[in-house]
Amino acid sequence: MTTTSEALARVAEFYLDLHRNPELSGAERRTAARFAERLATAGYQVTCGIGGHGVVGVLRNGPGPVVLLRAELDALPVPERTGLPYASEVTAVAADGRTVPVAHACGHDLHLACAVGAAAELAGSAAAWRGTVLVVGQPAEETLSGARAMLADGLYERFEPPSVVLAQHTAPLPAGLVAHGRGPVTAGSRTLRLVLHGRGGHAAAPHLAVDPIQAAAAVVLRLPGAVAQESAPAEQVVVTVGSLEAGGPSNVIPDRATLTVTVRAFSEPALERVTAAVLRVARGEALVSGCPREPEVEELARSGVNLPDPELTARVRAAHQRAFGPARVADWPPSPATEDFPLLGEAGRPLHGVPGIRTAYWMLGMVGPAQWAAAPGAGAAEKLAALPANHSPEFRPHLPLTLRTGIAALTSAARTALADPTS
Repeated sequence: MTTTSEALARVAEFYLDLHRNPELSGAERRTAARFAERLATAGYQVTCGIGGHGVVGVLRNGPGPVVLLRAELDALPVPERTGLPYASEVTAVAADGRTVPVAHACGHDLHLACAVGAAAELAGSAAAWRGTVLVVGQPAEETLSGARAMLADGLYERFEPPSVVLAQHTAPLPAGLVAHGRGPVTAGSRTLRLVLHGRGGHAAAPHLAVDPIQAAAAVVLRLPGAVAQESAPAEQVVVTVGSLEAGGPSNVIPDRATLTVTVRAFSEPALERVTAAVLRVARGEALVSGCPREPEVEELARSGVNLPDPELTARVRAAHQRAFGPARVADWPPSPATEDFPLLGEAGRPLHGVPGIRTAYWMLGMVGPAQWAAAPGAGAAEKLAALPANHSPEFRPHLPLTLRTGIAALTSAARTALADPTS
């Protein structure tokens, strides 16, 4: 299947508009409206405002499987430093009241554009398949809250629940390439806010105060050892302290310090075990430091391990090999990045109650030939380490190659799922 030049130009125009006008998680009003317009133009019945700014387009084409294609609406609070003529110059007010730069530094604008392109391809070839296609624009993926919000708002009750859910994600691989995992694709996670309580006072009299900054610093330094104690190297557990906020004037000892900590792992037991160790370390350091009470703990976000269905993945991989040739279909090692996509499948069954939903999820190369050639390194591993990764201000997909491949990858995967009467 080949997207015509005219159709590709329309999708590229849509992408450029999204890229110039990114919106933060939970504030994707304009992005959702543009996405909905494109789906409606392609002939889909469109509903907006699901779980926030979520969008669902439905194309019914007789009896058959129900296949959901998912893309994300939100951008990131990072500056864009690509130097591209269509680079984002947008700023917005974040949830904490700060004014921040906003950019599509993770490829969600490309995911949306590819979904629009695939939606149009499927609508234009309805004689070749039977079933129902749901195209979903999900809000707030970056905060790991959007999939849960859409499900809570009745995604699988207001629309036909899918038998198959498909998604792809850009990665710093050569453009034109797709990559599938043979096991977990991305990790599960827990993100915690820890508030350590001290006793404020004058900096000249530390013996009359309890310094929560010292306690928080001790937690930060102790966590790597706790991870080493609680997990084998093969488990690939990652613990990150994303922020430490405390204090003000240099002559004041504050009364609290706040940490945000994220645990990532490729199994639920490892996640639970290491999360428990993080809490044990925080409580222990608070006790040793003489804090007047235990730390406050709040879970900010969680996600499950992204483990696609192996049989469906094998069929989608075969479809991609037929579409692109075996040389353009690679293996993907497990990545400690995290996603709320698993909630749309079997992992989210406690939320949506639908049994047997199978998922397939693959990575989409986005590095252009010139950028790949210019990256330092003798081999692929060294070049990958040197290239701007997702969430980097320099994240810069090669538009023509990535769009064409992404549309074809999503379309061929959808047709494969629609052709299976057991889906």
